[in-house]
Amino acid sequence: MNQDQELNNSLKLIFKSFVFILVGFIFAKFLGYLYRIIIARYFGPEVYGLFSLATIILFWFVAIASLGFSEGILRHVAFYRGTKSTDKIRYIFKFSLIFLLITGLFSGLTLFSLSEFISINIFHNADLIIFLKLLSFLIPIYIVSNIFLYVILAYERVKFYSILTDVVYNTAKLVSLIVLVLIGIKTNSVIFSFMLGTIVIFIVSYFYSKYKITLIFGKVKLEKNEKNKIRNELFLYSWPLIFSPIFYNLFPYISSFFIGYFKNVSEVGLYNSAVPIAELMLIAPFLFERLFFPLITKEFSKKNFEVITELSKQVQKWILLINIPFLLLILVFPDVFISILFGSEYLPALNALRFLAIGFIFYTLSIVSYNLIAMAGKSRIILIDIILISMFNIILNIIFIPKYGIAGAAIATMISHMILLLFYFFQVNYYTSIFPIRRKMIWIIFSALIPAIILLYLKNFIVINLLTFILQVFFLISLYILLIFMTKSLDKNDLMILNSFKEKLLSYRTINPKSN
Repeated sequence: MNQDQELNNSLKLIFKSFVFILVGFIFAKFLGYLYRIIIARYFGPEVYGLFSLATIILFWFVAIASLGFSEGILRHVAFYRGTKSTDKIRYIFKFSLIFLLITGLFSGLTLFSLSEFISINIFHNADLIIFLKLLSFLIPIYIVSNIFLYVILAYERVKFYSILTDVVYNTAKLVSLIVLVLIGIKTNSVIFSFMLGTIVIFIVSYFYSKYKITLIFGKVKLEKNEKNKIRNELFLYSWPLIFSPIFYNLFPYISSFFIGYFKNVSEVGLYNSAVPIAELMLIAPFLFERLFFPLITKEFSKKNFEVITELSKQVQKWILLINIPFLLLILVFPDVFISILFGSEYLPALNALRFLAIGFIFYTLSIVSYNLIAMAGKSRIILIDIILISMFNIILNIIFIPKYGIAGAAIATMISHMILLLFYFFQVNYYTSIFPIRRKMIWIIFSALIPAIILLYLKNFIVINLLTFILQVFFLISLYILLIFMTKSLDKNDLMILNSFKEKLLSYRTINPKSN
């Protein structure tokens, strides 16, 4: 197979997985936001703020206890699959399971012991104690679940991984929350529902791995020296990536922490109504990333650098193509998004949402570069980036939050993501000689700006309600698509995917004539 054929097959595979996962992911986001909305509306900003703070602290403890093994497992299992080193896969799986169970138990005990100190001395709220103590029991369960989930992903079982993490998990949380509220359990139903969702995903991922990926449970036949070498490689790659499992929203977490410190939990609740709306832009990159990283890692093992370059540029372009119109909609209609999803009492977060949206568009453009740096094994560089940008973000939060409140926190996040993107672009070009940007991306931005400017002007003359909002969204998307074709923003790879999709559709109609 030549490189053009391999590139086309990889792009088709990414797109095919993207379409399938997108459906499940939209469904999952709907359930996830419904879960948050019920908490925000039924229990109010204070309980929503307590829940947000508690889960932030939980994920920090999980990240530290995981030692970056999640990405280490994903990369090494995928790499060893390419070399058909089954024993090495088994050893990584079993070693990680035992080691992380120990660190998870220790981390859970630590959080339980520090719950009172964190709640009273840092956040000045005794109501947070019970949240943290209950969540501390989840840490080892959460960490072990991640081992099974990343093994499933490394074996390219992307569809099941998506069903499990997107649909099953969110459904379990939502259903259990509703049931617990109906039977009379009040505030604690929030935390119990979160716990039940995590336990469900642990059980399902374990049984799927046991019966569908049976070879990972086999006996390991490796010499002691070889085991030591594998452990060292895993540690050296993994430990710098401690915060990578939650890195996509690390800055909002930092901001929430300082809002809770300088302001109050109600302000945290307001800020965390803007965060999940801005995070909608993460849908596209994370759907592509689920298969993108294993694919480029496999190509890296084969030294197919031209394929990696083309895959990177194409995925980067697709991310922008999907996200740029959504960014402009948020900038023009932030009040509509907040009112529909969280209610008018959360409208003080309007400007924070605008700044967060700009920040997240820069973050989405850095995800491809992040994966390329990880693919090249430069995890220490990623660690240095995280430390430097996190320190910079903390300084900005300390400066901006006391003066500008939640809008200041959003500005800090926005600036941090901009700087991080510049770091990643420079480093990717330096270590891999890849610059994952196509010139036609400029025309994509141009094609979205024109309808956005028109809508911004029309907003002064149109009364905004649900119907007029839907009509304006339809106008923006329609004109955007038209301009994409008029400016010839699509290249041969895009057209190849469109033709492939068209052929599949025609084939389906031929096989199923009744569908016409």
